[in-house]
Amino acid sequence: MSESESSYWLWELFFAVTVVAVGSAVAIVDGFEPWRRAVALAAIGAMLVLHLLLGRPLITRDAQNTTALLTLLAQMLLFGVAVWAVPLSTWLMFAVIPVIFQMVAIRLAIALVVVANLIPVGVEFWYDPGGIGMDVAIAAISTGAGICIGLWILTTLRESEQRATLITELEASRAEVVRLSHEAGVAAERARLAGEIHDTLAQGFTSIITLVQAADPGLRDDRLALAVRTARENLAESRALIAALSPTALADASLPEAVRRSAARFTEEAGVPAAVRITGDPRPLPTRLEVVLLRAAQESLTNVRRHASANEVGVLLAYAPSSVRLVIRDDGNGFDTAIAGGFGLSGMRTRAAQVDGTLTVRSDADTGTTIELEIPA
Repeated sequence: MSESESSYWLWELFFAVTVVAVGSAVAIVDGFEPWRRAVALAAIGAMLVLHLLLGRPLITRDAQNTTALLTLLAQMLLFGVAVWAVPLSTWLMFAVIPVIFQMVAIRLAIALVVVANLIPVGVEFWYDPGGIGMDVAIAAISTGAGICIGLWILTTLRESEQRATLITELEASRAEVVRLSHEAGVAAERARLAGEIHDTLAQGFTSIITLVQAADPGLRDDRLALAVRTARENLAESRALIAALSPTALADASLPEAVRRSAARFTEEAGVPAAVRITGDPRPLPTRLEVVLLRAAQESLTNVRRHASANEVGVLLAYAPSSVRLVIRDDGNGFDTAIAGGFGLSGMRTRAAQVDGTLTVRSDADTGTTIELEIPA
């Protein structure tokens, strides 16, 4: 419960205690006819019910409108009936004044406080016109005190709301700092891994290709050609991994451009046309999201080249207001998604889960494979 909500609950408790205390006094104090007690208790009970059904919801929503004014006027009418029946009910003023200041604007609240304090004066004048002077003096003092109390109530509630807002903003700022620190750590680790792969695996594959190609031509055979081809494929994979890990891969191109480049490279290597379609309004995304989407596109195209025997591939990058969706479809031979393993799909699922994304894989021998990755953005 926030501080402002706690303050409202304290005033609700004060209202309830005051109404119950005055109602109990009316019920047990001698000197009033039974029918007057009944009328006063009925009016007090109606005030409590009206507040619970209408007054409290209006205060909670801060709805200072015509409904709130009509509700207050009904409360004051019931207050007047209770005071007319049993003058002891004047003590309900302690419950009425705070409610007035919580339900209407301050100027109107001051006017209604004056009217509320004139009600007992009018009742006293009804019973004893000669003793009105003292009642007017008491009403003036009560009005001044009521206005001061009401202004203090408003100040207290406003300060409580400001403190609650400040606490919420501080908590949000702290959560943002934690998120940014996490992203910075992830980015640093990606850069470190990219550097390690570049300095070890990628350079090693390059050296293997150079050494094999420089071998004695008389020693070359199909196995050497296979070794060169395998080394080149692994070098390409190392470079793709570096691109996926390092944010600099997207520094000189937007995500749609990077996806188009990956599709063009796939077509060049596999000889299979890959159509790329971008829908929605492309916009910059956090680096961690763009890396996950680009890596999913690269991994999916690599799997198509290796396993699908496809004749064509379609790539869709769809931007929606609250998410980004990547879909890669091929018309290849498909596979059994229940038993398919390997690092590619599991890696995509892991990366999708890290950014609260969803990876869906559908594959059939007749229609091919569809991989869909949706990430909230």
